[in-house]
Amino acid sequence: MSNRNTKAALLASSVIFGSLLAAPALAQETDPGANEGERIVVTGSRIATQNVDTAAPIAVVDSEEFSLSGTVNVENVINTLPQVVPGFTSNSNNPGTGTATLNLRGLGSARTMVLVNGRRWMFYDTGQIVDLNTIPQFLLQNVDVVTGGASAVYGSDALAGVVNFNLRHVDGVEVGGQYSITDRGDGERYQLHGAIGTEFGDGRGRATVFGEYYNRSSIFQGDRGFSEFAIGGETPGNGSSPQIQFGSSTLPEGVIRYLAPNNGNLAGTDFAANRAVVFDTAGEFRTRTGDTYNYAPVNYLQIPQERYLLGGYAEYEISEGIEAYTEVTFVNNRVATELAATPVTGTFNVDLATIQPFLSAGDFAQLQQLDATETGTGAAAGNNGQLSLFLQRRVTETGSRNSLDERNAFRVLAGLRGDLTDFLSYDAYYMYARTRNANVQAGNISRSAFQAGLDGTGTAINIFGPDTLTPEMVDAISIQAQNGDISTLEVATAYLSGTFGDFAIGNAAPIGFALGGEYRSVASRFIPDTALSSGDVIGFNAGDATEGSYDVKEVFAELNIPVLDTDSGLRLELNGAARYSDYSVPTVGGVWAYAGGIQFAPVEGITLRGQYQRAVRAPNVAELFGGTSIGFPGATDPCSTAAAGTPGTLRDLCIQSGVPAGIVGTGAVQINAQIPALFGGNPNLQEETSDSWTYGIVLQPSFIPGLTITADYFDITIEDAISTISLATSFDLCFNQVQDANSGICAPFFANPNGSIRTGGIIDVGNPPILGGQNVATLAVSGIDFQLNYGMELPFSVFSSGGSSDFDIGLLATWTERNDFEAFPGADVVSCAGEFGAECGDPTASFKWTARFSWVDGPFTLSSRWRHLSAVEDDDDGVNYTQFNGVERIPAYDLIDLTMSYDFNDTMTFSVGVNNLFDTLPQTPTFNGILVTSTNNGTLLGDNQEQANTYPSTYDVLGRDFFASVLVRF
Repeated sequence: MSNRNTKAALLASSVIFGSLLAAPALAQETDPGANEGERIVVTGSRIATQNVDTAAPIAVVDSEEFSLSGTVNVENVINTLPQVVPGFTSNSNNPGTGTATLNLRGLGSARTMVLVNGRRWMFYDTGQIVDLNTIPQFLLQNVDVVTGGASAVYGSDALAGVVNFNLRHVDGVEVGGQYSITDRGDGERYQLHGAIGTEFGDGRGRATVFGEYYNRSSIFQGDRGFSEFAIGGETPGNGSSPQIQFGSSTLPEGVIRYLAPNNGNLAGTDFAANRAVVFDTAGEFRTRTGDTYNYAPVNYLQIPQERYLLGGYAEYEISEGIEAYTEVTFVNNRVATELAATPVTGTFNVDLATIQPFLSAGDFAQLQQLDATETGTGAAAGNNGQLSLFLQRRVTETGSRNSLDERNAFRVLAGLRGDLTDFLSYDAYYMYARTRNANVQAGNISRSAFQAGLDGTGTAINIFGPDTLTPEMVDAISIQAQNGDISTLEVATAYLSGTFGDFAIGNAAPIGFALGGEYRSVASRFIPDTALSSGDVIGFNAGDATEGSYDVKEVFAELNIPVLDTDSGLRLELNGAARYSDYSVPTVGGVWAYAGGIQFAPVEGITLRGQYQRAVRAPNVAELFGGTSIGFPGATDPCSTAAAGTPGTLRDLCIQSGVPAGIVGTGAVQINAQIPALFGGNPNLQEETSDSWTYGIVLQPSFIPGLTITADYFDITIEDAISTISLATSFDLCFNQVQDANSGICAPFFANPNGSIRTGGIIDVGNPPILGGQNVATLAVSGIDFQLNYGMELPFSVFSSGGSSDFDIGLLATWTERNDFEAFPGADVVSCAGEFGAECGDPTASFKWTARFSWVDGPFTLSSRWRHLSAVEDDDDGVNYTQFNGVERIPAYDLIDLTMSYDFNDTMTFSVGVNNLFDTLPQTPTFNGILVTSTNNGTLLGDNQEQANTYPSTYDVLGRDFFASVLVRF
């Protein structure tokens, strides 16, 4: 493994990015809700103004982009924006939570603020992260994306920026639906939605109510050729050896490993070759020779979902200067993830008399020989009728592991707003949101019952062969585990905004301001059942309960100062913002966030802009109060590498940590690629801080009507970032860099409170290393966002009598200059721009863009979208992954989508389309037995993959995908 530190555990991945449909980056330059002279509020500020230009770059996704892309879930468009790196998606099964999360700049979902109508939305778990599945896509007017920290305006969580979903009011009745299906006839998705909107009270009020039902069918990895087998490096090679079927060493047939410390006589037994045997048939074992289990086919490639969404919003002018408004939303979301049958692994005490009926006489005699010659203690003592064995058994008799999440979430908001004078207005509201998640897990195994079935204290179980567990045995060891989450958010906000009368500088517009305060209270609980909290569960990860809360009181202010505004187009404008937050978290206390910006237009059509922002993020409930839970991260134990087999410091450390000298530097040290580790909260965490700089130019040349070009440089650095140093990094730091058993970084491997974490040299699943979060990391991203929008009139028409039609081009692109991660002060910096792999995680392409080309001819629209992701390199220069059935480079990636839409009249619109028109998928391998005999196009990965032999949130895994939708208005 490389000596650089892993970023994959902290940051989400990079992906192909999205598009705009002729929507300029200057917020809503032609906002449909803004009449001449009307003052509006633009995302990123609370000051109403006639000028919608902003110092901070704002990208706007028009509502039509959702309909043209056939998108039902918000994630499918937002995750294609170049500023956004996908978090969890509908293709995230393992890892995955059944949610869709948003991750600006790849700085983490917890550092991205999600707003709806300019106000905080509800979150779903102790990490205080928003699930995009709860936002009604069919009512979106537009989506604003503000780059860089925005804590001074909106508060904590906005280190990477803000994404604001603006909902529209409905006038009349709208009913619609959509149906999607892949080219292979699977993965059906359908949506039905309706909304009713009306004015009332002689035009003093208006209201919209809505409802939606959405259903998404599952697709399994076994349904696609490229993911039917797990590909990996089970054999060494020289770059030319074929890929082979990878998999787990935990087999349905059952595996017994006799560990070195037990010291039994192996001579003449099937254990003699490598201390491991496997049962091909019931009761008969042989020496294990690299057998693996293909876990891939029964994992989801598209997770199933069923959603009910209800809600409404209204506003009413009670009297002049007093308008009441409210928002109500309820969401019921059912999402499942599914894994292969439970792999039981670990050290168990075995009573020979109990298991004798399940073994052949010859094999039982071999176990008796081991018992008679042992020189250990306890079950490993000689001639006591017991053995201490490391057992591996895939319990396929229980079926797959299925985790079903049902989340019920509601949000209510009520407020008052209005004008106090001609130049001063107010806004005050209270919001309460609550999410309750019920999780039911099927397929878990009780470790204690499994042990009891082997040592004679419970129902005897036959694990010695495939399909040997009877229904009674399965019932004896099975657990249906459950847990729940409850999360609440309360926000009370009030502020004044406006101008100081007619006070202005020269002929410029009046100086604007906003001044207010906010109170927020956050609480969250994770409630596991007894089986999960006790750690008795094998299958899904066990964990202790989490419960915590905090509140914060804030005051904030903004100032907008127009300095120059002349008829010639010369304009200069300054702005600033500040917020003081007092957290009830003792280690955070009082903190400041602030920002300052400038806009300068030397002539009409050219605007220069720049902004600096200092933002803060307080640790969330999970980071502060998270109960200890077990995870199984991928990592390479340095003691299993060839380097550890040669004399030197590394070998000495491995022996000191408990690895028997005879197996140091061999594969016997590490049985599985995933190693158990404990994770939990840290109540001593402090706030994170970020510094963001943006500089940009906006060009709207008068000699090319309809053209807008923007380019903005961004630079964001986050210090004291909360990071749990991953197991892979901890291994690397301790054994390869620090190389001191007494160092704190080595504590998980040498100073576990319960003794050594190794049993016979293997990391023990019953006594894993303990890892926790710390304010130690530094994150840094920089690059350039580029946007081009051009609309022109064509002198011909086919579908209308006007004699002309329109052609629109929209391009949104990002060049990533830097995407760096420093695990702790003084550590090697991991540079992830243009890379992917074990350290960086999902691909962070250097260049990403989406272009949309639309021809609009009266009622007819023909539109095509081109999504591009540049080539990326593997991040580990110390490993040639072509020797391990991986790739060193993923080539450039392009997808083409096509949509046609027709307005039959003023009441009905019908659309059809196809995404991934050319069916671009990771190439399907050809298997001959277990050998892969074909090459691949670079997106089919081996050892340096995430899941499904690729990165499924980045590269399309469904293939050609058709959709049809209809919208009827009354």
